[in-house]
Amino acid sequence: MTVRSALLAFIGVAAILFAAAWARSVARNRTVGAGERAFPTAVQIVIGFVTNFFDTLGIGSFATTTAAFKTLRLVPDEDIPGTLIIGHDLPVVVQAFIFIAAVSVDTTLMLTLIAATVAGGWLGAGVVTRLPRRPIQIGMGVGLLLAAALMAMTQLGVFPGGGTALALSTGKLAFAAVAFAFFGAMLMIGIGNYAPSLIMLSVLGMDPRAAFPIMMGGGALVAMAGGVRFMREGRYQLRAALGLTLGGIPAVLLAGLLVKSLPLAVLRWVVVSVVLYSALMMIRSAIRERNRVVLAPEVAPEFV
Repeated sequence: MTVRSALLAFIGVAAILFAAAWARSVARNRTVGAGERAFPTAVQIVIGFVTNFFDTLGIGSFATTTAAFKTLRLVPDEDIPGTLIIGHDLPVVVQAFIFIAAVSVDTTLMLTLIAATVAGGWLGAGVVTRLPRRPIQIGMGVGLLLAAALMAMTQLGVFPGGGTALALSTGKLAFAAVAFAFFGAMLMIGIGNYAPSLIMLSVLGMDPRAAFPIMMGGGALVAMAGGVRFMREGRYQLRAALGLTLGGIPAVLLAGLLVKSLPLAVLRWVVVSVVLYSALMMIRSAIRERNRVVLAPEVAPEFV
């Protein structure tokens, strides 16, 4: 068995265990909330389909999903990170299988950066699952601003287009590992790793296509590790997460195996605008949350 095959087998087994853990979480939630509906709405499934379809084609899913949740008020701000991590994980597993099998990249590089992403995500999840609403709002707001800026600069050709390398020297690999650990940690607060990972590897002279198996493999495993922690803390919305998964898996198969590419330049500018708007809304919510906390002692008697 090759290293690549072993990695795919490991991801597959981990996905089965993750799905089993999620099923137990769903059963617990339904027991606690007797009669509460678990099946997602049509809107939640459509969001999962659209965001994962374009994620497979290179736009990313976290920023767009956060924008949809925030604009439509489908998920409380403090539950958005966990909902993203859990709901998008199995679609990303499907992407990992597609890209790891199809795209050539040095196995040492791939395994090192995937391991770094998982380690960073595990540590990050331990922090995020305990954060109150306002720090999460600030983190997601800043992250969305950065995502919009990176998307815009990529569209304008500010970043280098990358090279042709499929491996890195020891020094560059160590630097990239530290960066990917940070990307994994930031993933836990809802800041997607697509744009920073692609830019990082392109700056280091790698073929941009080599980023896809690394991003998807790391994203799939880190979401499983972090997702279990969010499940244990109950910091996610079940129906919205199921919607992302049920809509996302067929979307990935359609985009990855049949469509494969589309002219997305105009759509990316639309995404930049939507993400920027959502970032400002998230920051405004954080400011309102601060004002509510500050004023609460004074205004509370009026509402008793």
